[in-house]
Amino acid sequence: MIDLSTLNENQREAVLWDNGPLLVLAGPGSGKTRVLTARIARILEESAGKHFRILALTFTNKAAAEMRGRVEKLVPGEFARVRLTTFHSYAAELLQQHGNHLDFRPDFQILSNDADREALLDDVLGQLKKDLTYSFPDHFKAGQLLPAVTRLLEQCVPVDEAEVLLQKANVDNAIPLSRVYTAYRKALRRTNFLDFPSLIAESLDLLGKYPFLVKHIRKVFKHILVDEFQDTNYSQYRILSHITQPDPSTLFVVADDDQIIYQWNGASPKRIQALRDDFGVSELQLPENYRCPPLVIELANALIEKNLNRSAGKKPLKAVRQGESGDIVRVFRFNSADEEAGWIAQDISQRSSEECKDCAVLARTKKLLDLAGRKLEEAGIPVYYAARKNEFKSAPLRMLHAILRLVNSTEDKQSLARLSKAFYELEGISIELSPVLSRASADGKDLLRSWLGEVKRREILEEKTRQLLETGIKPLLNSLNYQDFADKLLKWAEACQQASRPDESAFNEFEEEREVWNMLLTEITKKFEGEGIGLHQLLHELDLSSKTPPKPPEAIPCFTIHASKGMEFGHVYLMGLVEDQLPSWAAVKKGDKSLEMQEERRNCFVAITRAQKSLTLTFSTQVFGWSKQPSRFLDEMGIERI
Repeated sequence: MIDLSTLNENQREAVLWDNGPLLVLAGPGSGKTRVLTARIARILEESAGKHFRILALTFTNKAAAEMRGRVEKLVPGEFARVRLTTFHSYAAELLQQHGNHLDFRPDFQILSNDADREALLDDVLGQLKKDLTYSFPDHFKAGQLLPAVTRLLEQCVPVDEAEVLLQKANVDNAIPLSRVYTAYRKALRRTNFLDFPSLIAESLDLLGKYPFLVKHIRKVFKHILVDEFQDTNYSQYRILSHITQPDPSTLFVVADDDQIIYQWNGASPKRIQALRDDFGVSELQLPENYRCPPLVIELANALIEKNLNRSAGKKPLKAVRQGESGDIVRVFRFNSADEEAGWIAQDISQRSSEECKDCAVLARTKKLLDLAGRKLEEAGIPVYYAARKNEFKSAPLRMLHAILRLVNSTEDKQSLARLSKAFYELEGISIELSPVLSRASADGKDLLRSWLGEVKRREILEEKTRQLLETGIKPLLNSLNYQDFADKLLKWAEACQQASRPDESAFNEFEEEREVWNMLLTEITKKFEGEGIGLHQLLHELDLSSKTPPKPPEAIPCFTIHASKGMEFGHVYLMGLVEDQLPSWAAVKKGDKSLEMQEERRNCFVAITRAQKSLTLTFSTQVFGWSKQPSRFLDEMGIERI
């Protein structure tokens, strides 16, 4: 029996709720993850022996992995009945299983970086310009058009509506742009490629055109839960609407309208109101905060209450922790951003080693963080940035990834080029692509086997490399045993690292990326527990996952506020609290009652509520040579300026 005695009254009510769709308004540090995982565990425990499943959707692989671990501890052996995943990963799964209705094969490849997307769009433009029936502006280039195509995809605009929509919006060159958009989507299907925005767009198209799939989904997934609902954009909301109808009674949504900070990505306060209107949800609040000191909670409440259009009856945060003594909140003013960043680095360096590990520097902009990071490094303190990394950088991992992609997609010329480049960096052997392509065409072989044939002809091939490519790769080619081959390739790469290589930089980040590979493999295996993970499924999960290595224990996180969301740190340094930084220049220009200013206020609210032990707020009279006024948010929090 799951022990709910450690939950407070509101948390327990949410876990046990069984009276229709529910919206839980959960403030920062309110234990929402405990509530979500305890609810999933409770449903699993009470339905032991039944075959329905639970679908839980969130926004990051990290959050999903954390919840998987918690559920497994609460109800060991039952996790196979849960699909706990991100919106994009769920969309990929839908298209793996049912994409054939839209002419996608299950082994589609996900284009995870803009360079690949631009290459495809460039091919599309080349084909369109050959059609003399239409004329295209000379300035139409892939790099310039990709943002517009992306916006149309993110809005899930049907191809037959694009031209009218663009004309109504008075977009320049609406007709040729709509043709480019239509041709790009057709090219994705023809080449069996998808990118991040088209995963959602095509999934929505699938659910809209084939209602029987929705019935099947609702039959399988009796309970649907959504974490961080406030971050959903319109397209994700439409997917949720499809898969919860016609009976949304078991829908369970956790959100906080005070933490909507992704309006630039389509999130909107309107989404929570739409949930109320469309689903008739009951509401429950979790105002108790278990994370922050009481003084930080006072500042947060004073700040966020200035926002308009918050949920009616929204309760202020309630600090559960007792008041602490000491410098819980500090505020410092400096003459320049350089002086500000230098002081932060010095202050952190003077802390004990244990306290130092528990520090984080947050800022609204990356430029300020880069300055703080340089000062920390000058003080001998390692720094960790949270930049997303879509592709592996080291030659061994690039070689492995390219080989797996070529096995999955036998005519993938881009992966062939990447394989040859990585192999040259590791072995100094140049394999020209044209003989490989000719050999594949003449012999009727796939590109990887033709490439292997070209490599094996080289007499200078080292014995351990020949063994890897002649015998070590056989389990992959014969039975798609990617794990066995990956182990052999990484051991081969480790042996290569010990010898002098043609390009020593080939092993940059190798150790970190090998750790990331093993970590991702473990997480993917756990996610699909009890199921066989095919090669194409593995590749989809890899392409949807960041390859950023975990934070080294001694490194200080330097995160933008957006990157820090969902995290907590012992000692938070929030720098750059000046007008035109936090709040941003755009928000200041729009005015105090604008949607932009309200989002900036939420940004500040999110930043200060990351603090578990202390909060240090800093600002400067000059930032990068420009005179600045202290942020209005300092006054709104009730802090007297120094």
